[in-house]
Amino acid sequence: MLQTPHQTIVFLMGPTASGKTDLAIQLADKFKARLISVDSALIYQGMDIGTAKPSKAILKKYPHQLIDICNPENAYSVFDFVRDAKAQIAIAFDKGEIPILVGGTSFYFNALEHGLSKLPESTKKSKEKFNQLLKDKGASKLHNNLKKIDPQAASRIHPNDSQRITRALEVFTLSGKTLSELQGNKQSGINHPIKKIILMPARAELHQRIETRFLSMMENNFLAEVQTLKQNPNLHEDLPAIRCVGYRQAWQYLNNEIDKTTLIEKAIIATRQLCKRQSTWLKSETDALVLEKSDMQAAIDFIQS
Repeated sequence: MLQTPHQTIVFLMGPTASGKTDLAIQLADKFKARLISVDSALIYQGMDIGTAKPSKAILKKYPHQLIDICNPENAYSVFDFVRDAKAQIAIAFDKGEIPILVGGTSFYFNALEHGLSKLPESTKKSKEKFNQLLKDKGASKLHNNLKKIDPQAASRIHPNDSQRITRALEVFTLSGKTLSELQGNKQSGINHPIKKIILMPARAELHQRIETRFLSMMENNFLAEVQTLKQNPNLHEDLPAIRCVGYRQAWQYLNNEIDKTTLIEKAIIATRQLCKRQSTWLKSETDALVLEKSDMQAAIDFIQS
């Protein structure tokens, strides 16, 4: 096995469908590594096809930590992720492994690297309140409300990002302080050297991969997977799990709100929009090795440098 600098952490990042898992597996063959997923969709149990989760065969040979750790009924916060990821990093170092954190969830990576503010925990009552407000008023009106309360946070949050809008309003209601105020007092991030590798294929190639992958999901019983989820009376379309790209559109189809052609079109468009947001974030990571295509040797050389 190849050697790495002492207690170095690898961030293997990239937009959806960029080939991160394949490169992570190649690196795991070369290094004594611990693969840690950084993906807010892969945490959910029973959501395998629509999240493009690595196959059971791959996960058996190359275990990924923080996959299949959460019932889709339950919330899993960025605080939960930072706690769990730090624990996995500590285990890796204890075993002489290099932690390779692989995924595309930007706020997970940012929180782990830079630290996280201590925010009030959601309550069932407050969640229900803001979910109802979202249904009644819509994300755009709630975003306007947030502009009045916390213009700094509102400027960072997209008007259609209902989850982050309602959370910012909930934080203010529970604490009496704005999200921006509370984020000024952060818990520390990780204090280890980080090697960042970004997989960034050309935009046209990513768009084609996204379309091909979703059509393959449809052929591989994605709708049956979502139908199984719908049979759980505790699941509904306002939960973060069901708001995942693809699942929201499939849920609408199974509710007879849209036809199959529209489902496919909307899911592919939503995935491409996610890809664009991820790519925009990744462009701000200036201290990284950027690869247009998977290049194991370049990645190895960078990690060992």
